[in-house]
Amino acid sequence: MAKKAAKLIVNGTVQGVFFRQFVKENAEKLSLTGYARNLDSGEVEIVIEGEKEKIESFAGIVKEGPKHAQIRNVSFEEKKWSGEFKDFKVLRF
Repeated sequence: MAKKAAKLIVNGTVQGVFFRQFVKENAEKLSLTGYARNLDSGEVEIVIEGEKEKIESFAGIVKEGPKHAQIRNVSFEEKKWSGEFKDFKVLRF
């Protein structure tokens, strides 16, 4: 299996609606590692690592979002796998 990484920036109503917890639960179900954090812009940044197919499934789930979130746009940028993450964390700044 090919190891990949990706960075997603999620735009919409995604802060204060348990969106990051939704992201964490779905990342863990797919055995993906990385983090999600709120940005000052009101967007959520997700950095994810794992198998390519699982990252693609995850991106689809993120585009749907939980029922209280309103996803307007998800930018997806493929990155080089680093192996730096042991699990998936929700970062609070």
